[in-house]
Amino acid sequence: MKNMSRRQFIGTLGLTGAVMALGLAGCGSNGGNSASTGSSDSKVETIKSRGKLNAGVKKDVLGYGYLDPATNKYQGLEIDLCYQLAAAVLGVSYDEAKEKDLVAFTDVTPKTRGPLIDNDSLDVVVATYTITDERKKSWDFSTPYRTDHVGILVKKSAGFQTMTGLNGKVIGVSQGSTTKDLVTKMLQENNFNVTPTFQEFPDYPSIKSALDAGNVDAFAMDRSTLKTYTTDDCELLQPDIEFGAQDYGVATKKGSDLSKVVDDKVNELLSNGWIDQEIKDWGLL
Repeated sequence: MKNMSRRQFIGTLGLTGAVMALGLAGCGSNGGNSASTGSSDSKVETIKSRGKLNAGVKKDVLGYGYLDPATNKYQGLEIDLCYQLAAAVLGVSYDEAKEKDLVAFTDVTPKTRGPLIDNDSLDVVVATYTITDERKKSWDFSTPYRTDHVGILVKKSAGFQTMTGLNGKVIGVSQGSTTKDLVTKMLQENNFNVTPTFQEFPDYPSIKSALDAGNVDAFAMDRSTLKTYTTDDCELLQPDIEFGAQDYGVATKKGSDLSKVVDDKVNELLSNGWIDQEIKDWGLL
């Protein structure tokens, strides 16, 4: 309970009533409730009691997190990684975690993923979540399990094939992402004397729809994401310019005991080649 709520509660019921209601040990108590109170602070124990890992994932990024409409099942590297994490926490094998469906998936967006960790709706977010110094102030991140780069998708009929063609153009980006700043930095560092504008959208399909409708001139995002939306009439703009390295990590609640379990597992999967194999299996090379 937050401090403000506790003060309000005490002010309403009085100190004695508040202590009784909160189940805190008082003078002369045998402290019988202290163990249960302490255990509630353990993310690992909470997951074990629940019997499932609550994971935030993408539903629209092929190879990472994709909800197949034909099967209504999630699939991709990050989905498999969630089962590995569930297995590590619950003390079962990876195969058993998959067979028994020991992960409850929730699709997230760049705007919702952090708050859903904060309010304990999610235990982990494994959703092409880029590690930044700013984000590390609010959440714990595992060692990166994958590094990607930003790309800019345009229509082949756009009439330009270099970054200079972006002058005065509208670039669609995702709300809450780092993409806008990374594109701006790339243009400055490469001395492209252009000034595009940016329009934010709540999800990737909305950006692609805006591109198809001509409401934006380009779609900027991680290249792995753009791969999902690259149709025959679209292409990456100057793909030889590699910029905006995106280190993807598993996010957990700041300071939780789950963070170390997650990081240890990710490092194990990196060292034993499991993630490298997943990258090949899902065509992410």
